[in-house]
Amino acid sequence: MSTGSLDGLVVADFSRVLAGPYATMLLADLGATVVKVERPGTGDDTRAWGPPFAASGQSTYFESVNRNKLSIALDFADESDRSIAIRLADSADVVIENFAPGSLQRFGLDAVSVLQRNPRSVYCSISGFGSGPGAKMPGYDLLVQAMGGLMSITGQDEPTKAGVAVVDVLTGMHAAIGILAALRHRDLTGKGQSLEVSLLSGLLSSMVNQSGAFAGADVTPGLMGNAHPSIAPYEVYQAHDRPLVLAVGNDSQFLALANSLGDPDLARDPRFSTNTARVAHRDELKDRLDALLGGRDAHEWQETLTAAGVPCGPINSIPDAFALATALGLPALVDIPRPGGPIARLVANPVALAQTPVSYRTAPSPVDADRAAVLALLDISPSANPA
Repeated sequence: MSTGSLDGLVVADFSRVLAGPYATMLLADLGATVVKVERPGTGDDTRAWGPPFAASGQSTYFESVNRNKLSIALDFADESDRSIAIRLADSADVVIENFAPGSLQRFGLDAVSVLQRNPRSVYCSISGFGSGPGAKMPGYDLLVQAMGGLMSITGQDEPTKAGVAVVDVLTGMHAAIGILAALRHRDLTGKGQSLEVSLLSGLLSSMVNQSGAFAGADVTPGLMGNAHPSIAPYEVYQAHDRPLVLAVGNDSQFLALANSLGDPDLARDPRFSTNTARVAHRDELKDRLDALLGGRDAHEWQETLTAAGVPCGPINSIPDAFALATALGLPALVDIPRPGGPIARLVANPVALAQTPVSYRTAPSPVDADRAAVLALLDISPSANPA
């Protein structure tokens, strides 16, 4: 049982792959009861997205976004299964889906139909390119990274995707925020509503200063590798043994950097004395800093510069990053027992609520493993719909 902020809320999760499941996992971690509806047999596409696979035999991709959920397999084309899906949608506080826009209408599971039957529900639709002219365009993260402009500003010599499906993750977060806002509105008025989130719009918003440069100054950003268009030094530099990141955000930090490097004149050089000047002479500054940093190992510089108030650090591997979070006492890894099976080791939720902390109640389920529990939740006799 949950004692989280969303305890008592029921979420009908008709989504699959990443954006929707990430959103519903966030809600589940906060205490909501999430019923994950999957395709009979194979289930969510990401179950097959491996290697790597967890000890359970399920892909780690699937397991990364599907804890704390009840799985039931339903075929909407089957009358009996469809009736269960409709019953679930009509009794849920939240319905979330990422089917092709309009495709759920023939099953009575679209926003208009659900809200007519259940006017207190919050209905969230996630798409790649919206429900208008882009409705038929497939919403895959890589495609949106390309068409949404992210790849045009990522990489050194050629457009490069981010190392994770960042558009899906950000869209999932936007969906969760929108759902919580709609629930707050329902608490105040008693009325539900529908909301739409697209990967494309979510990406444009999330590119913040880069998309804002176009919106506010008609600037078209381009490839800059690890450099920053508006701040310097703010990129990767070379210490004696390995690369080191400097993230100097103001002139006082740059003065502290120059003094720590033993070259106080660096901060008085008119080419480098202000951030605007440093950005204009970024390449010359990088050459000077690489030469100075090359005299000591990265960990030595990190200790010295951090003590001086200069933001810096090495480029960690993912295991190193988990070790750092653990050493700092931050949420990192969590182990969730499986009934009669191996423990699920998953990434912890980053939100640390003081009064209603997140909870880790169940590991990701096999396809249809929780049918009996879902039917009981809906007060449906198992004999009325045998597995």
